[in-house]
Amino acid sequence: MEGSQESLAFRELDQRIQRWIWSQGWNELRDIQEAAIPLILAAETDVIIAAATARGKTEAAFLPILSALARRPDAGVRTLCVSPLKALINDQFRRLEGLCSDLGIPLYRWHGDVPASFKKKLLRHPEGVLVITPESLEALFVLHGSQVGSLFEGLAYAVIDELHAFIGTERGRQLQSQLHRLELVIARRVPRIGLSATLGDMNLAREFLRPGGSAAVRCVESSASRQEVRLQVRGYRRAAELKDQLGAAREAAEAPEGEIASHLFTTLRGTTNLVFANSRAIVEQYADRLRRLCKDLGVPNEFWPHHGNLSKGLREETEAALKDRSRPGTAICTTTLELGIDIGAIASIAQIGAPPSVSSTRQRLGRSGRGGGPAVLRAYIVERELQRDSPLGDALRVQLIQTIATIDLLLERWCEPPLPVALHLSTLVQQILSLIAQHGALRAAPAWRDLCERGPFSSLRREQFVGVLRSLSRHGLIQQDHSGELVLGAVGERLVNHYGFYAAFTSPDEYRIVADGRVLGSMPVQISLAVNGLLIFGGRRWRIVRIDPQQKTIDVQPAQGGRPPAFVPTEAPPVHDALRRRMFEIFRETAVPTYLTDRAMALLAEGRDNFARYRLAEVRWLAEGDAVLIFPWCGDRILDTLGLWMRALGRETVSYGIALCLARTTESEAGHLLETMAASEPPSGSELARAVANLRREKFHPYLDEDLLADDYATSRLDLAGARETVLRLLEPR
Repeated sequence: MEGSQESLAFRELDQRIQRWIWSQGWNELRDIQEAAIPLILAAETDVIIAAATARGKTEAAFLPILSALARRPDAGVRTLCVSPLKALINDQFRRLEGLCSDLGIPLYRWHGDVPASFKKKLLRHPEGVLVITPESLEALFVLHGSQVGSLFEGLAYAVIDELHAFIGTERGRQLQSQLHRLELVIARRVPRIGLSATLGDMNLAREFLRPGGSAAVRCVESSASRQEVRLQVRGYRRAAELKDQLGAAREAAEAPEGEIASHLFTTLRGTTNLVFANSRAIVEQYADRLRRLCKDLGVPNEFWPHHGNLSKGLREETEAALKDRSRPGTAICTTTLELGIDIGAIASIAQIGAPPSVSSTRQRLGRSGRGGGPAVLRAYIVERELQRDSPLGDALRVQLIQTIATIDLLLERWCEPPLPVALHLSTLVQQILSLIAQHGALRAAPAWRDLCERGPFSSLRREQFVGVLRSLSRHGLIQQDHSGELVLGAVGERLVNHYGFYAAFTSPDEYRIVADGRVLGSMPVQISLAVNGLLIFGGRRWRIVRIDPQQKTIDVQPAQGGRPPAFVPTEAPPVHDALRRRMFEIFRETAVPTYLTDRAMALLAEGRDNFARYRLAEVRWLAEGDAVLIFPWCGDRILDTLGLWMRALGRETVSYGIALCLARTTESEAGHLLETMAASEPPSGSELARAVANLRREKFHPYLDEDLLADDYATSRLDLAGARETVLRLLEPR
């Protein structure tokens, strides 16, 4: 290594780390490591390290960080690493533990499952590297506010793992505020290092990492050669009803789910894989089917569920099965295994249903093909069998077309950019309360300066901030004392003193599911369950034997039958404009992707035939019964804005994803409506948002007034400029 050009960065590292690199059998540093090491050692700028999963991002950051710490010991926590998941923290801890031990650098992890004794040790003797969740960092501010300065007096680096998972979210704004507050306490700027998958707009990522200072953020992206990708999209039809009265077992086998489970079983068995589903219920359904196939054939089970409602123990069993190279194992999972937990080499990725986004597909596919092999993706798409009265969305085979469009954009190396900056008022409420708890009291002017004027909530106007304070006062969260300082009110005290305060997101009230004394996981309280009811959970079948509302427990025993619980669905990410535009192009083309199976090709042909039959390449709107469908071929934010704008003009609208449905409308009336919209300016985003049925969508929204909630909704979910451009485009002649 020392004799090559690639050794320049290597020679800057501490000799003990050089020896560790040699012990790993590395012949060279990767491109992002070579580029990042001198930047991080210099500690003069913020850095984003962007690459696919398993491309050396962690080492690119921590090899130079640990070199710097080993050479310059100092008091306090020297490196803070914030990670979005407990499992990622545990994984990061395992990867760094040996190297930190060799260097004599203490390594701590801090989250809800870490024993209190380890946390107390760090509080007594703060030093080394701390890996933590945003929620636990918030708890440090609230519970140990007076110690934050001494804890982090020697802070040299702040690392954000899986940066892309934070951008555009309430949790991300919370993290920005926490990093800013840390720098205020220690009265100096700390270099920030973001580890991220490749993003569609790195400028937005720079602005997220250092709000107001993005121009100075250096971005290191991997230039590794493209990996070979092998694709297959399989199509299935769901019959409206089975034509004959078959037994339940036969019916299940002939349903699309039975076919898909059978193909997964025969294709994946004997290797290690990840199967992604778009809901926890689907995870449970396929984990149960695949486990039963193993049992019916008398072979060891190789299929394990993994989702957020399963207990830590069950999730770790699945992760252990994936890491165990002595036997094959496949996880049926949600996004819980999308982020960078190290589970070793994965043979292939499967996706049941249309992928949620291009960026998530890129992240998932990056799990496959390590070690130089091809990345393998199989997608399983179910479309309804067409009937005489089938809706147009079914006739167009939208799920299949969206999957093809996602793959097209993926192969072009495009992915969704982060969402534009929103107000994030819910998180602002949390941060105001947290600041008051940290300092005991707070004046309004410094709060405005630190959180908004110079902080991460810079998109707020001063009058909006004053409105937030007044709203919190009216709801009893804060009050002014005789000196004019803000202190916690009775409601605020109750909120801050509850363990649920530290998260920026809402956690639903849940029952624990217990089998023979072992907790299997949890389910939301609002799910309807009854004693003797059957359910599938953890990939197994259970009968409910007892429900205890006081203890919030559900006791279960093994059973022969069951069905997955109807988990409260998580909100899907908005479909981007580029994806819908690509879908429009695919409808108009004649080329057939080679990765489609015969049945998927037939579904594509049906979708294109119906697209042509309705002349959707030329027609912008058409009648369907007593309604009119408008096809703007735009993303969800613009589509939602158009729908609210039309409702403000007195029209009843429903979004169908690719189209807006105008109820009780003729084609000429639809055209006149669009002309009226084109001739006038749209109402403000806040005016449109006031028509939304429920604006209280985030954790602390119940403590904000309607006008503030409308402002918050408008900035996060609407696109007025895009809506106006779309109206003008719909009226252009073709």
